Amino acid sequence: MKESAPASGPGPTERGDPSDLLRSTAELAVTFLRALPDRPVRVDHDVEGLRRSLLRPLPEDGEDPIRVIEDLARGADPGIVSMAGPRYFGFVIGGSLPAAVAADWLTSTWDQNAGLYAGGPAAAVVEEAVGAWLIDLFGLPPSSSYGLTTGCQMANFTCLAAARHAVLERAGWDVESKGLFDAPQVHVVVGAEMHSTVGAALQYLGMGRDRVHSVPTDEQGRMRLEPLETTLAEIPASVPLIVCLQAGNVNTGSFDPIDGAIRAIRRHAGAWVHVDGAFGIWAAVSPALRHLVAGIGGADSWATDAHKWLNVPYDSGLAFVAHPTAHDAALSPPHGAYLEYSPTQERDEVHWVPEFSRRARGFAVYAALRSLGRSGVQAMVERCCEIATVMAGRLAADPRVEILNEVVLNQVLVRFIPAAGANGQDADQLTRAVIRRVQEDGVLWLSGTTWHGMAAMRISVSNWSTTMTDAERSAEAILSARDAVTA
Repeated sequence: MKESAPASGPGPTERGDPSDLLRSTAELAVTFLRALPDRPVRVDHDVEGLRRSLLRPLPEDGEDPIRVIEDLARGADPGIVSMAGPRYFGFVIGGSLPAAVAADWLTSTWDQNAGLYAGGPAAAVVEEAVGAWLIDLFGLPPSSSYGLTTGCQMANFTCLAAARHAVLERAGWDVESKGLFDAPQVHVVVGAEMHSTVGAALQYLGMGRDRVHSVPTDEQGRMRLEPLETTLAEIPASVPLIVCLQAGNVNTGSFDPIDGAIRAIRRHAGAWVHVDGAFGIWAAVSPALRHLVAGIGGADSWATDAHKWLNVPYDSGLAFVAHPTAHDAALSPPHGAYLEYSPTQERDEVHWVPEFSRRARGFAVYAALRSLGRSGVQAMVERCCEIATVMAGRLAADPRVEILNEVVLNQVLVRFIPAAGANGQDADQLTRAVIRRVQEDGVLWLSGTTWHGMAAMRISVSNWSTTMTDAERSAEAILSARDAVTA
């Protein structure tokens, strides 16, 4: 058979020295990071402009890599949101600690497939380190298993997969082998304000997002104990049961009454308690905030993010399970003939997360935790909460501003009050107008929400680099935006 001729132009088999490319790329990154504190914080809505810059026919021959990267940086820049900067208060998004960014660079350079120990021994052992450190920081049972996922969505999925396995196994059903056809019905109890990622995880796992028992919440979004007890009493004691609690309401930052709820749930033999703690579980690192998560170690599983309050680059979620056997059984793939495990059974990450091929996320988490230490993690969390309280106080001092939530953590809900005699609809319109003006001005960025039927501005303080100066500047910009839209 005639061999095909080699392709012309530079190709991946020509191993040139990448030093100049990597140095110039590092300089682009450093230039961006230096400018970040003063960069406008807005979202570019000129999608057609971005398309003109970035969409083009695929070249027939390869281009010079340095030119490709320089063109990419220049063309993408208008569409790069300054969410890593100190005045990005949208959603619940942290920045990236310098040590975590540096470790993430190395992660790409090392290019380890962190699914099996054999694919990257250092990646596997680093996950052992961060798993142990985080279990200790959060006050979870020392024997808990853990997995590093893409985010809290997959962390919730991982934990609820372990929950599904455990409650069905107790009912005599092997869900991994037999699936859900003809399986005993699993009852799931959630708070009325559960995060959508919990519902999505239930959807992915075949348990259904709309067939849950929904427990009413109070004015801050906390699950109410009495209705929870009533709901539990209506569920037969013999059926498989999973209860999902929340540590950190995405709007108010409030916490379900975790300790009391777990005590009530434990009266139902064999029930599984899961805690969605995407950002709220980090209160456990602070003596001043730890009361918010009292009793959390008595749950069966916990999900959180590292790309929120640990401030590592995207993506980075964390799943913890108090019952390693259930965790392993739920996530381990069927054995393949090409997979040969060591007799000493080093930790293969694929047994603890939904992915087989996966990025070595542990390196960035490891660098973040070592660079901060226990005291640094505590200080970062407490500083964000203090800044949220200061911003709420500064805004509340204005008689035409209402703070809708108890600021117990890092979330602030703001509503703007129109002139005397205006109705609630006018307050909704004004609040949304102020949000739009703030987003357009670019001093800071934050998002809007609807809270108990009311339009609200939502401020989330999650970034390691945010200072009190940023807080004051941002509060002034918010009030100036209000003045501008009411002038």
